[in-house]
Parts: sequence; structure tokens; C-alpha cells
Amino acid sequence: MTDIQTQCGRITVPEAPAVPGLVFRRFAGPADYPTMVELLRTCIKAYQLDSVADLDSMERTYRHLVNSDPDRDMIFAEVGGTLIAYGRGWWDDEWSGTRTYAFFVNLHPDWRGRGIGRAMLRWIEARLRDIAAGHPAGLAKTFQSGGGQGQAHWIRILEEEDYSPVRWGYEMVRSLAEAIAVCPLPNGVEIRSVRELEIPVIWRAAEEAFRDHWGHGEWKDEQLAEWRESPTFQPHLWQVAWDGNEVVGMVLNRFDEAENVEYGRKRGYTETICVRRPWRGRGLARALITRSLHLWKDMGMAEAAHGVDSQNATGALQLYQSLGYKTVKSYTTYRKTLA
Repeated sequence: MTDIQTQCGRITVPEAPAVPGLVFRRFAGPADYPTMVELLRTCIKAYQLDSVADLDSMERTYRHLVNSDPDRDMIFAEVGGTLIAYGRGWWDDEWSGTRTYAFFVNLHPDWRGRGIGRAMLRWIEARLRDIAAGHPAGLAKTFQSGGGQGQAHWIRILEEEDYSPVRWGYEMVRSLAEAIAVCPLPNGVEIRSVRELEIPVIWRAAEEAFRDHWGHGEWKDEQLAEWRESPTFQPHLWQVAWDGNEVVGMVLNRFDEAENVEYGRKRGYTETICVRRPWRGRGLARALITRSLHLWKDMGMAEAAHGVDSQNATGALQLYQSLGYKTVKSYTTYRKTLA
């Protein structure tokens, strides 16, 4: 990159704010993970992100990165040797033919409003432009980032940097204290316990079903490998529907014990809800979701939750609302054309 120089891991960032003691540097490897976790926990609390961060999950994430080289695609900000922000960029392809160049910046809330986040955004953009320059010229290319409703500062920076909102996602929660319907499976469809050898088949069936969803692309084997190492990989909770030897739909249920302890709740997630095209419109999704709700209630959970694209073309939002799910949080995706 012609406008970025490094020496001993330090990064010179054009237009960096004049903050005493502020330095930018590159990724130092696994030695960075503990301070990254500490900073992420602070951001989660301040920005109402409603998740948890720990060393195991951080190590797992960076062990399985796709289209992102942390040694070159990350930037860290420190003041007096204390980590106050870090960001990373990566790229991905969508089934639509668009290549997205995505990024995030996690900035300690005490350091907002000083130009640090904006400077890091611009550095990552420059890095992603360098990457994009080596990719085919005929692709539609776009920068992408986003934020939740508690991240007003970051969203304001994106908008001031000419990013536009393009999509809205909701986190939806359903109380299990309310009555749960019993919805029959379509004729010829059955639920079977998941066997280990069937997991790759189920994964690819889900990938196919999500081809119709905005922003989705090829599901990488590395993503499945990462999930397999996670404590939330719980195939014994999945509701997978079969028509003979074909997977036709599913809800890949999971729960996060650490998250439930952190927030003092009993929540199960009805995630990865999908039905393959030939079996849509027959009530299969409704049947799988209600079976999942009964499962969570029988396990002693108090609520079920999942995320949804509010503009989903298959009417997912309306289905979830009809089953008693209510929107509790929102997330906005922003894009800017990479010319």
C-alpha cells in the first residue's frame, strides 16, 4: 500500500487523529487474544450486543478465518500500551454475483468521538481496495459493514463516510409461557435423529435452501469445521426433516450455556430455519419451528430466539410473527460501492 508504511509492526495511518500516545500496529498473533477478548467484552456491554466473548471462541474464530489474513488485514490502536480498538477486513462472494469487502472496528466506548474509529475505517478500506485490485475487474464490488441499535456512534461514522443502509435484520424472541401450537408434518415427511455421517449432507442442503436469501454465498467447509468445535454445535437438538433419502428442511437448534449464565436467562435458539424449494408452501417450516418450541419448553427453557432478515422474500418475518415471536433488537447492514 503506497500510503501506509510499517516498521517493527507499527502502522502509519494517514489522517490519524492527534491523540497523545496513540499508535497503530499490526496483529501480534495469539498473544493479542486475551486483550482482544477484554476489549470485546467492554464493547458488548456498552453497545448492547447481547452476546459473550471468551478466549476459546476468539481462538476458534481466528483459527478458521476465510478470505482474511490477520497479519495483513487487521489494525490495532493502543494508547500508552493499552489496547483501545481493533478492526479487521475480509471478502466474500454472494450468489447474486456481488463480491463484498466487509469489515468491523471494535472501539472502546471511552475513546469515541476522537476520530480513531474513522481513521481505522479508512485504513481498512485502503487495505480492501488493494485486495480488490487483484480480483477480476468484471465483478460487482461493494464495501460492507453494519451495526446494531446500540451502536449509534459507529453508524454515524458509516453514514458520514457515504455508506447507505441496505438491509435490516431483527432479533426475535418468543416466550415459551404462551401456548404453543402442534403443527403436523406434511405427508411423507419425517424427522430423524441426526447421524454423524449425515451432517455434511444436512449442511449442504441448508446451503442450497439459503441460496434465495439476500447476502448469502457459498458455505465454506471451514465454517462447518469452526462450528463443530463450538459448544453450541448440538446435532442432538436439530429438527431435520427427510422425504425418503432427501433432506427437505430443518431447524438447527442450539443453546449457549455461557450466554444464558451471563444474562440470567433460559433461552434456546431456533436458528438456521430453512426449507428447500420443492417442499415450500406445505407448512413444513411451521411444523419444524413448533416442534422446536416444544423441545425447548420440555428442556426447561423460558424463551426461544433467532435472527431474521426483515425483507426475506419467503415471508419468514410474517411466519415468525404468526408463531408468537416478537422483535427485540435490530441490526442494519450498510454498503458503499467499491469503484
